[in-house]
Amino acid sequence: MSDLPLEVVSLPHAAPSDIADRAAIARELTDLIDGEVRFARHDRMLYSTDASIYQVEPIGVVVPRHMDDVRAFVEFCGRRNLPILPRGSGTSLAGQAVNRAVVLDLSRHCDRIVRIDPDRRSATVQPGVVLDELNRRASAHGLMFGPDVATSTHATLGGMIGNNSAGVHSILYGRTVEHVESLEVLLANGTQLELYKGAGQGSDDRVAKLTRQVAEVVMPAADEIRRRFPKTLRRVNGYNLDLLLDQFERSQSGRFDQVNLAHLFCGAEGTLGITLSATVRLVDVPKSKGLAIIAFADIDEALCAVRTILETEPAAVELIDHLIIDLARKNAEYSRYVGLLPTANGGTPKAVLYVEYFEDDQSQLIEKLNELASQYPDGRVEKHIEASAMAMAWKLRKAGEPLLHGIPGLRKPLTFIEDTAVDPSRLAEFVQEFRRIVASKGTEAAYYAHASVGCLHMRPLICLRDPKDVKAMEAIAVEVTDLVKSFGGALSGEHGDGRARSALLRQFYGDTLCDAFSAIKRIFDPQNRMNPGNIVEPQPMTEALRVRPEGKTIEIPDVDTFFRYDREHGFGAAVEMCNGAGVCRQRTGGTMCPSYQALRDERHATRGRGNALRLAISGQLSGDGRSAAWNDPETIKTLDLCLSCKACKTECPSNVDIAKLKAEYTAQRYAAIGGAPRHVRRFGKVRRLSRIASVLHPLVNGMAQFGPTSQLIKRALGIAQRRSLPRFERSLYRWFVDEATADGPVVVLVPDCFTVYSEPRIGRAAVVTLQALGYRVVLPKMGCCGRAAISNGLLAEAQGVCADAAEVLHSLMDANEVQAIVGCEPSCISAIKDDWPDLKMGVDPEKLHRIADRCELIEDFIEAQWEQHPNRRSMNALRGGEGVLLHGHCHQKALWGLDRSTALLGRICGDRMRVLDSGCCGMAGAFGFTADHYDLSMQIGELSLFPSIRAEPQATVVAGGTSCRHQILDGTGRRAVHPIEVIARAMGLGY
Repeated sequence: MSDLPLEVVSLPHAAPSDIADRAAIARELTDLIDGEVRFARHDRMLYSTDASIYQVEPIGVVVPRHMDDVRAFVEFCGRRNLPILPRGSGTSLAGQAVNRAVVLDLSRHCDRIVRIDPDRRSATVQPGVVLDELNRRASAHGLMFGPDVATSTHATLGGMIGNNSAGVHSILYGRTVEHVESLEVLLANGTQLELYKGAGQGSDDRVAKLTRQVAEVVMPAADEIRRRFPKTLRRVNGYNLDLLLDQFERSQSGRFDQVNLAHLFCGAEGTLGITLSATVRLVDVPKSKGLAIIAFADIDEALCAVRTILETEPAAVELIDHLIIDLARKNAEYSRYVGLLPTANGGTPKAVLYVEYFEDDQSQLIEKLNELASQYPDGRVEKHIEASAMAMAWKLRKAGEPLLHGIPGLRKPLTFIEDTAVDPSRLAEFVQEFRRIVASKGTEAAYYAHASVGCLHMRPLICLRDPKDVKAMEAIAVEVTDLVKSFGGALSGEHGDGRARSALLRQFYGDTLCDAFSAIKRIFDPQNRMNPGNIVEPQPMTEALRVRPEGKTIEIPDVDTFFRYDREHGFGAAVEMCNGAGVCRQRTGGTMCPSYQALRDERHATRGRGNALRLAISGQLSGDGRSAAWNDPETIKTLDLCLSCKACKTECPSNVDIAKLKAEYTAQRYAAIGGAPRHVRRFGKVRRLSRIASVLHPLVNGMAQFGPTSQLIKRALGIAQRRSLPRFERSLYRWFVDEATADGPVVVLVPDCFTVYSEPRIGRAAVVTLQALGYRVVLPKMGCCGRAAISNGLLAEAQGVCADAAEVLHSLMDANEVQAIVGCEPSCISAIKDDWPDLKMGVDPEKLHRIADRCELIEDFIEAQWEQHPNRRSMNALRGGEGVLLHGHCHQKALWGLDRSTALLGRICGDRMRVLDSGCCGMAGAFGFTADHYDLSMQIGELSLFPSIRAEPQATVVAGGTSCRHQILDGTGRRAVHPIEVIARAMGLGY
């Protein structure tokens, strides 16, 4: 190939084997590798989308267990002429992570940090290593990886290399390519190479030959490269011929001592080969950080300020527009962070700029912040130097992309031309012209991100189901391409070419450079088997759209649902809310998604479940027909490991409520097949069973503790043999009848199953505490809140029991001046507050909202009303110096937070109290009890909760949820107490 001409004919297209061969291919691969081979339709379709507007069904999916698997897989694909798509977290916004190929998912097992060398300030990693994990390990040496993408919780280094990612602080650190020292790569023909600076003159003749061939493409095109490649800091279109040209010209005559072919693979989108390992340079962790947020009346005013702000040498300047701010205000999680933003002329800002500084010491930092604020004397600047406040502010900024998918209506802000990059000094002018183009097509756009480097994310609102909008999208893309050229900018400053922009490259770069790209592709992948159709020889940008993946529009059918979907703007919109951003794939921190954090399996991430539901309900998995759509066996398996923790409802910036959708899907399935299985109905009747067990508690407890009868009970109920059985006691109702209630304002205590029948000591503590504070306690006989039925998809049954309970509570509110409805069990309170208002139960929704608004956890009520209780009571600090560990229930953390519980316990425990960053306990009601979920349940507990508790053996463990307390007992042998027990003891009350 040394005489390869620059003008090349079309590359051959790898021909995927016939569908009939798929089973044979899967069998051969299964025998060949230790990893997983997933060629069934459900698994394929879960990998058919990324975070883009595209959907392409792959041939199959392979999840290698180690690098020998990768090598064996590539050799096999070579023999069978199969195209290959290497994939990290699958968050690509331009569609480069979907293809008609065999997907190689490197994110699950190929995630080892081989070494960190603090002396050389470098790290060697496998491609599946997540950025945050690398930075966590490197921080022990005061180092980090410079490019800091917004998806750092789940972005893999392999994906960042393939995309040539940058990040918020690219004005300091540039792109990934500037930090890559060497790559170990595997070409489609099975050749394994070590690529590093000067490798072309080393002992490996294969690298030397490749380097000569690349030179034969790059050097003749030198003038065109200099003329047409953008000079902006952010540029990720095509192959990095400009970098290679510079390296060739800096090399000694006839030698390649400055050439690093690894830099050609950065931004190549997996089209040249597979990264097996990477050695990357690290930078110092900033010693001091400070953030100024400046409010502006509109985007133009903000962008005009960028040039002056850059003169102050910031580490980042980021824009957020009014669309994102307004969406954040309406979001349960992100509304908390909007309060960190300043106002513009006393009102809500239409745009804000985040300006961050890195300095060696805090005095320099404060001086920089004050200097900037002095330029805006009208009070429009908020300054932050506290780590917690800055983290919250940045969380809002990083959520910009998925937040935008919460915009109501059919038009959504789409990624297809949204990350152009121009000289920052001309950014305001460029945006005005961009806005003119978008307005001429009858729509508008959202604007946010990297103002510091002239790379804004500008997303026009488009409805892909409307043919006119699709044509408008194409027209916008063509006109913006010419606009970018006229400004000397980059067509993509961050997200790459993929399916969205590859077709625009010839318009942007011209024939000479696009032919050079084809020549580079032919050198490394002559059979065109590596992610074909990206960068080189692309399809039109409107091919394989997610709503028309195979040319046929996909619709969500009209359904008579059990829940209301007003907040989501309809059931169809709820099913399609997942945009693929992949925040649910974070491996640490937060609660979402427990089963993914334990298994690291795409199928069991929130995104996987969201995709499965969309595909099944729209008939893409099981064909047409009500029964098939709602009874797809593989979708049932995918939903099976969802714990219904509700974390996705808030932690997902798009608010995808998988717990609600899972319950709906399950209920629709039961309706379609004629009813729920017997074991599911048993778990849905937990209150009835608990009431009987309470009446017979001496006998039931004895049987539960006696080995043979315990085994029989567990076998009959499908409970894991290693799981302890709950104990039962005399009903709280029996005790309450014997106690005189106090006079005073009325507080209704929700009589949940656990507080009444299993742990009445908690109910007694609640009653005596409320009475001591001067309230008259009402314990209604309202029946079940429906939590168990809802979580198990028994929505038809839940409608009845919830309606009865709601009428009891509402009648109490009408008959009494009820100050509050309080409860001890978070999952039951969440049913009333979160599920009842949406459940169609024949009760006026206004009544349900009235109840929900008055309902809260008992500790939250006590803290919120601390200054207004009729009878103020003092609290005594807990004796001893041991710590107090608070573990929050998932529903509590997701829906209303731990702030009040933390504050109330802080009154007693002071700084000895610590809130565990423990995610989900793993029990989740009936989930952790069942034999088929027990192992996963305990695996989730071992992620953080169990080790944290074992690390402090003398600490008092506090947990509000009965499931959490049971899980802690089984996982650590420690008995946790309820917060109200701590409060009652501190008040000196006996119960």
